Amino acid sequence: MNKNLKKWAVGLLSASLAISLTACGGGSSSPTTSETPESTAKPADTSQEQKQLTIGITQIVEHASLDAAKKGFIDYLNENGYKEGEQVKYDFQSAQGDMNTATSIAQKFVGDKVDMILAIATPTAQAAAQATKDIPILITAVTDPVVTKIVSSMEKPGANVTGTSDMNPIKEQLELVKKINPDAKKVGVVYNSGEANSVVQIEIAKQAAPELGLELEERAITNSSEVKQAAESFSGIDAIYVPTDNAVVSALDTVLMVAEKQKIPVIAAEGDSVKNGALITYGIDYYELGKQTGQMAVKILKGEANPADMPIETQKDLQLIVNKKAAERFGVTLPQELVDGAAEIIE
Repeated sequence: MNKNLKKWAVGLLSASLAISLTACGGGSSSPTTSETPESTAKPADTSQEQKQLTIGITQIVEHASLDAAKKGFIDYLNENGYKEGEQVKYDFQSAQGDMNTATSIAQKFVGDKVDMILAIATPTAQAAAQATKDIPILITAVTDPVVTKIVSSMEKPGANVTGTSDMNPIKEQLELVKKINPDAKKVGVVYNSGEANSVVQIEIAKQAAPELGLELEERAITNSSEVKQAAESFSGIDAIYVPTDNAVVSALDTVLMVAEKQKIPVIAAEGDSVKNGALITYGIDYYELGKQTGQMAVKILKGEANPADMPIETQKDLQLIVNKKAAERFGVTLPQELVDGAAEIIE
């Protein structure tokens, strides 16, 4: 081999070795996108972190008390890491007082695979509990979830349901009739005989009334359109008592209209009815009850608690609320001790 040819062969071999080393990663060239495992894993992780929860809210009917419970629930979640429109979205559905519609709503939520259900009032709570045993259900504004077979017990609900009860201090509320008018003998009460929540309250009122020297005169209805006629049918009563009955509370204006015309005071079972024109209550605040329910929901969403083991809670702080404007319309003079003891006075 001549010298020139030998030189050419050595050069070719050196070049080949350099190319080989570079291809094996010894050089400084950057890896391609397809060779980077992070390029596919990162979007999946980000998607998981940003997953938005869906909470279905089912409400038997829209009125001030139930609306306040819903607002309290949403406000608590907004303030505690589950902001509406960011970490959570809500699907709100009203059954408009119809049980068949409540059942359809519950089934829709199950089909949509929502992450949680808030059931406001007894009929919608019953429908939700029957529709699913898997999705966590928070109930509120339910008077007796055991009697209505929504949960197994107040202390240990079992299954997937827990929440708050709006059981009100019925005897103490009827006592207000006597404090306003010591000579009162008869109290009229309108209630929906088809709502288990209301039937429970009437049974308690029947037991409490005689102990207070009162007679209970009942008027059973089946829907809100019958409330006015029922209120007008009372005769010789000294007061009207309005329980936490959704059909009656949604038609509260008609009760107040009849009562004001006859100068009969209306005693309510909760604060929103007093704010809307009833005379007085010693009872629950539905907004606060909703917040209390929201607190329970956050524990479940964070994995800190299981609905089956969370006792049903009741309102922690009851309040005396009086409406001075209503007193004028009813022609009633409120005893000073009630005014002085009120947590809230509607002027």
